[in-house]
Amino acid sequence: MFEQFLKEWSSVQEGAIFNPIQIVMVLALSFVLALVIGKVYQVTHKGVSYSQSNVQTYVMMCVIVAVIMLVIGSNIARAFSLVGALSIVRFRNAVKESRDVGFVFWSMAVGMAVGTKFYMMAVFATVVIAMFVMVMYYFNFFARTVRERILMVEVAEGVDQEAVLGELFRRTFQEHFLISMETLPEAGSLQLVYSVTLPGKFESGPFLQKVRELTGQRKVSLIEGHQQMDL
Repeated sequence: MFEQFLKEWSSVQEGAIFNPIQIVMVLALSFVLALVIGKVYQVTHKGVSYSQSNVQTYVMMCVIVAVIMLVIGSNIARAFSLVGALSIVRFRNAVKESRDVGFVFWSMAVGMAVGTKFYMMAVFATVVIAMFVMVMYYFNFFARTVRERILMVEVAEGVDQEAVLGELFRRTFQEHFLISMETLPEAGSLQLVYSVTLPGKFESGPFLQKVRELTGQRKVSLIEGHQQMDL
């Protein structure tokens, strides 16, 4: 029985386009390069939405794509079979950051290069792209000072908000726009939501205190714009 198994194994290897050593090389190299991608993502990530499972997914994706490319080889029938099999997969998790899409394609590209035995290209591309990402991170390319904020103010019902807050807003902000109004029946008040543009120098504490004095010590909130916060 053992001899029969060896014969069948040998016949499989004769028709294969790769051998066990190549398999080990592909898996090991794709895993190492994926770790580099994951580390670059970890170091350069900003905000509070960092996810360890997300980074581990990049590593898995790189290795799995390498295996898929190794299996496909130059066989068109296998390629179409895999496309059909993968087409039934549905992904429900939305990408939180546009930047994550770049890492997804980076992992896929490296996995494809390794799986098609372009080892030097995979290593070179990983190193160069990692350098590009690190340079953009350390030199803070394309950054800008975001001065837009969301201001939420509660006022008593029936109060003319422009008469109460208009003068203060014109003296404090470069621009301000009323974007929504909502009644709060239980509190007997009206909630106003403004989009405001801060000046170069702005102290939030004294401003919020002044607004509370004008509105009868009602609630006021200054919220960071979505450009500043990554949730």
